[in-house]
Amino acid sequence: MTINCNGNLIDLSTPKVMGVLNITPDSFYDGGSYKSAKQILQQTEKMLREGATFIDVGGYSSRPGASFVSEEQELQRVVPVVKLIADEFSNTVLSVDTFRSKVASETVGVGASIINDISGGNMDENMFSTVSHLKVPYILMHMKGTPQNMQINPTYTNVVTELISFFSTQIEKLSKLQVADVIIDVGFGFGKTIPHNFELLRKLHLFKNLEVPILAGLSRKSMLYKTLDITAAEALNATSVANTVAVLNGANILRVHDVKEAVEVVTLYNQL
Repeated sequence: MTINCNGNLIDLSTPKVMGVLNITPDSFYDGGSYKSAKQILQQTEKMLREGATFIDVGGYSSRPGASFVSEEQELQRVVPVVKLIADEFSNTVLSVDTFRSKVASETVGVGASIINDISGGNMDENMFSTVSHLKVPYILMHMKGTPQNMQINPTYTNVVTELISFFSTQIEKLSKLQVADVIIDVGFGFGKTIPHNFELLRKLHLFKNLEVPILAGLSRKSMLYKTLDITAAEALNATSVANTVAVLNGANILRVHDVKEAVEVVTLYNQL
C-alpha cells in the first residue's frame, strides 16, 4: 500500500488526507474562493500546515450540471497554479483533477505528481497511455455519464457489482500499460442516487478485494446535506461522520475541503 510520487514513497497503510483546491468559479462549495496567487498560496499553506499529504488542484467543476470548460481554458487555469505551488512548496505532492491527457501531461511537466481522473479513462482515449508514459500514480474514478448529464436518472442493477466490474476492467488495461500505482474512487455523487451512495459507503470494504488503495470523496456532498436537509456550508459535521465510516471500511485517502477535521478523523481512527 505504497505509491511512488516523484521518487517519494507514500505509505497508505494508514489513511492520508488530500486537500481540495478548486480554482473554478462554479464549484459546488468553494467556487471562486481562490482567485489570486496570494489566496492560492495561503490556502495551500493552510492545508499543508493542518496535515494534508496531498493537494488536489482542479480547474474544471464536476458538480452536477456544471458548465463545459474548454481544454484551453482548463490549461490556462491549472498549469500556472501547479507551477506556482510547486515553486513555493517544493516538497508538496500535487494531484491534478482532470480527465484530459494534455492537461495531465502539461501539469506533470511543471510539478504535479498524481493524476485524478473523474472519468476513469472514458472521456479521453489517450489518458491511459499518457499516464503510463508519465509514470505517475493514477486515481481511477467511476462516473456514469458526464458532469452535464450524470444525475439524470442514474440506474444500476447492482451498483456495487457493476462498479467492481468496471474497476476490474480498467485496472487490467492499466496493468497491461505498466501503470504501477492505481487508486480507485467509487465516485460518490457522480451518476448515483442518494441510496446508491450510501450503499457504496456501507459496502466500501468489498472494493478492497481489488487490492489497490481506495480514495473516498465525501466532503460536503449532496448525499449528506440533502439527507439532513441542510446546506453544503453546514455539512462539516456530516462530512466527518461519513469520513469516519469510510476509513473504518477501508478508505486509504480522504479527499476533503476541510483538512484539519479530516486529519482528526484519521488520528482517532489510528488510536482506535
